[in-house]
Amino acid sequence: MMQILDTNFKEVKLLKKRIFSDNRGYFVENFHQQKIEEFLSKKISFCQENESCSKKHTLRGLHYQMHPFSQTKLINIISGGIMDIIVDLRRNSPTFLKHIKIIMYANDNLQLFIPRGFAHGFIALEDFTKISYMVDNFYNPQSERGILYNDPLLGIDWEVEDKDIILSEKDSCLPRIKDIEDFFDYSVDYYE
Repeated sequence: MMQILDTNFKEVKLLKKRIFSDNRGYFVENFHQQKIEEFLSKKISFCQENESCSKKHTLRGLHYQMHPFSQTKLINIISGGIMDIIVDLRRNSPTFLKHIKIIMYANDNLQLFIPRGFAHGFIALEDFTKISYMVDNFYNPQSERGILYNDPLLGIDWEVEDKDIILSEKDSCLPRIKDIEDFFDYSVDYYE
């Protein structure tokens, strides 16, 4: 049975996978639709799985898509480790524009569940850090959004000096919070 662990954002969860080991190796159930829906108390259907492999200090993010193409993410660490940053983008939420940090390594056997309404990014803590993540909405370029990783309004400590961060050109040009107009509405259920 999968164990569900709380984070500092009540909607963001860590899922502890159960590992079955014997002399052959191990078996793990990475995803179970019914269990996810029971814990969410709503229907969710993942439709796309993505994978990335990153060098140490590669920073990807902070990314999100706007409704109706917003995405729930279920993140699984295959190798290495990440420091994941989740930012609440739901206007009028008690945690609006606050962020949490979650450090996960492959051998922790954890998955990270991030619902719609949050921006997400991570920095690789080791070379050959590989993650896969499932999403419940297809990628839509017109609804793609992002926030500059070092926006002073967010005050995120990535725990790496800027000069050591490996960043894509696209991510280095993302806007700051003060230049963003479209946020999510805390009172809207984006799963309906």
